[in-house]
Amino acid sequence: MGGGTVRDVVAIDGPGGVGKSTVAAALADRLGVAHVDTGAYYRAATLACLRAGVPLGEGPACARVVEQAHIDRRGGRTFLDGADVEHAIRGPEVTEHVSQVAGHPQVRRLLVPRQRAATAHGGVVEGRDAGTAVVPDAPAKVWLSADPRERAARRARQLGITDPAEIDALTADLARRDTADARQMERAHDAIVVDTSERTVTQVVEAIVERLPTGPDHVRMREGS
Repeated sequence: MGGGTVRDVVAIDGPGGVGKSTVAAALADRLGVAHVDTGAYYRAATLACLRAGVPLGEGPACARVVEQAHIDRRGGRTFLDGADVEHAIRGPEVTEHVSQVAGHPQVRRLLVPRQRAATAHGGVVEGRDAGTAVVPDAPAKVWLSADPRERAARRARQLGITDPAEIDALTADLARRDTADARQMERAHDAIVVDTSERTVTQVVEAIVERLPTGPDHVRMREGS
C-alpha cells in the first residue's frame, strides 16, 4: 500500500482513553502503512512552550515558540529540536497542559500542515480531529468510543494506578479534557463508529478492517485530490 501516485489514509479519532494509539499502531501494521500520531505533535509543542516559559494561555506567544521548534516523528518516537522526547511528552505536566496549547488556532495552523505532510505516502492518522482537519478527504475515517469508566481504567493501567480514588480522579480528568478538547474534537459525518469497550486490540482492528470501504485493500485516494 502507499507509494508514488496514490496514498492510502485511514483517520482515527476519538477522546482520550479509547485506545487510539494502540489501535492505530496495530492497524497500520496490519495494513502495511505508517502510523501518524498527530497528538504527539501537540505534546511536543506543549513541551517546547513549557521549556520556553511562555504563558500557555496566550496563543500568539505559544505560536512563536512552535514556529521555531523542529518537531519530528521517526520510528514511533518524537523528536524536539533533534532530541528524543517521547518519554517527556507523555509525562503528567505535558498531559495537564496539552489541551490548552492545542486549543490555540495559531498553534493548530502551524502544526496541521506538518501532520498532513507526514501522510504523503499514506498512513493511519490518529488524533482528535484527524478526519475533520488533518486529512478531511481521507477515504476511510474511524471514530473510537468507549465507556467512561473503561477509558479511565485503561489510563490507570497505563500509569500503574490501582487506588480507586485515583481512578475516580482520572475519570474526572478525562471528562475535563473532553470539555477542553471540544472545540477541536469533532466526529466526521462519514466516520465508522467503533466501540472499544470490552474488546481486545485485535478485535477492534478486525472490526475496523471489516468495515473499511473495500476491506483490507481500502479505497485509494489520488495524490492531490
